[in-house]
Amino acid sequence: MPADKVLRLPSYGGQAVMEGVLMRGKRNVAMAVRAPSGEIVPYEEELPNLYRSKWMKIPFIRGVIGLWDSLNLGTRLLTKSANLASGEEEQLEGAALVGTVLLSLVLGVGIFFVLPAFLAGLAEKFLSITSWWSNMLEGLLRLVILIAYLSIMGRIPEIQRVFSYHGAEHKTINAFEAGVEMTPEVVAQQTIVHPRCGTSFILTLVLLSVLIFTLLGPLPLHWRLISRILMLPLVSGIAYEYIRFAANWMDKSAFVRWLIQPNLWLQKLTTREPSIDMLEVSIKAFNLMLEGENSTAEV
Repeated sequence: MPADKVLRLPSYGGQAVMEGVLMRGKRNVAMAVRAPSGEIVPYEEELPNLYRSKWMKIPFIRGVIGLWDSLNLGTRLLTKSANLASGEEEQLEGAALVGTVLLSLVLGVGIFFVLPAFLAGLAEKFLSITSWWSNMLEGLLRLVILIAYLSIMGRIPEIQRVFSYHGAEHKTINAFEAGVEMTPEVVAQQTIVHPRCGTSFILTLVLLSVLIFTLLGPLPLHWRLISRILMLPLVSGIAYEYIRFAANWMDKSAFVRWLIQPNLWLQKLTTREPSIDMLEVSIKAFNLMLEGENSTAEV
């Protein structure tokens, strides 16, 4: 390999599920869950062609498509992990799955985008503040709601375990990217934060929304609320590209490392230090995904 050519590792990702971890590649997704018996139950499937389509190569558009498909896939496998962890057989699929994803999306947009816009719009009207200050207030409210939500969720024992598996997922990805031995004891030495984390994406989305919505200028309250919904795909696409950029450049630029620090700090709310047995589950999921990626590539 020429000296100016650097081997670039694939950008694998994942998420925590109930008593386990999901790992996503370009072709395959794999999940490992700790069953009540103590056994690690594996699961894998091939990803839809969407992940390898030309649309996923178009900046900004790929972020919106990937976000929706990740919500769909994540919700379905989260339900499957809960069934595996409890020993039940009921599955969420079809219309029930679509309905659940849509309901989650509506609630998320309503709580984190429409509600702050509504409150800030009322403040602009009744307190006679400028649109610039009302947009600042809207962004602040959105950030406060986000931090409060994550803090409250982090106090629930079941969610704390999910956050620990989230930390295990990050440590495993970091270990792979660092090129170290994939054993629980070695992986445990890695950090629990990662620049491509969904938590980082959410914070970037919140901060970017302040800038982009401010550019819209003063709007009547009803148009203010509608604009927040209509502009969300654009803001999501920009946030996705920013996260990709930061992950690629943080090891090369001190400025980017400084810029992305708030994203990493917020991850402290959604990650916990995992136990060794949690790391075993995460490594199992990653190796299963990697085997699937390699075998599919050879076909």
